[in-house]
Amino acid sequence: MSAPSRIMAHLVAYYPDRAGSLRAARGLADGGCTWLEVQFPFSDPTADGPDIQAACARALEAGFTVKDGFVLVAEICAAVTVPVFVMSYANLLFTRGVGRFLDECHAAGAYGVIVPDLPPDADEGLYAEARARGLAAVPVLSPSISTERLCRAAALDTEYIYATLRAGTTGPRSTVDEATRRFLSSIKEARTTRPAKILAGFGVTSREQVRALESHAHGVIVGSALVREIAGGGDPYALLRARIRELVRP
Repeated sequence: MSAPSRIMAHLVAYYPDRAGSLRAARGLADGGCTWLEVQFPFSDPTADGPDIQAACARALEAGFTVKDGFVLVAEICAAVTVPVFVMSYANLLFTRGVGRFLDECHAAGAYGVIVPDLPPDADEGLYAEARARGLAAVPVLSPSISTERLCRAAALDTEYIYATLRAGTTGPRSTVDEATRRFLSSIKEARTTRPAKILAGFGVTSREQVRALESHAHGVIVGSALVREIAGGGDPYALLRARIRELVRP
């Protein structure tokens, strides 16, 4: 029998509210996800589709602050046994200070950090400062990246690379086609040191997509589909535990 699939499950801090997001995290972990990506909501995102934008707006209305977000991350890290990554946009890091933001990630128990709008060639010291704190900073690469920039990103020798399945925003279903496979292969080929753990995402909604990707990536990222589960109402724990179990099943 084949092993369960490796899923990085995305959730928005304070969505549908603070207590609900903690229940969502527990449900995702108990359902069998391999990693958790906890997004700090921001009012002007660059990569979020309509579902995550709406979730962020509701989270901000529910009272989210960066300070409270780190308290929540610490509670999530204490409640689950899977690595937790903090996902944020650059504006929040700049406002707080990159070093201070990373210190708080480390203090909360996060394994790493994902900042989509701080690319490897203009990262404001993110990768070096994260490495100094023992945090895994994850570059986000899209299929439109140039060969030169891809090589610079690969040269960072990060443990993980987040590969988006298309340019643009999250949400709409992505097609896993030959172009997708070539892009993921190009990332592997660009690494001249240790192999990268490629996490592929954007528009993954079904078990079939997960199966199509898992032979080309170390793990698969699911975000908008999980947010939509919560948006339908009901207990986030039960909903997301069941959804992840279906996505990871052998």
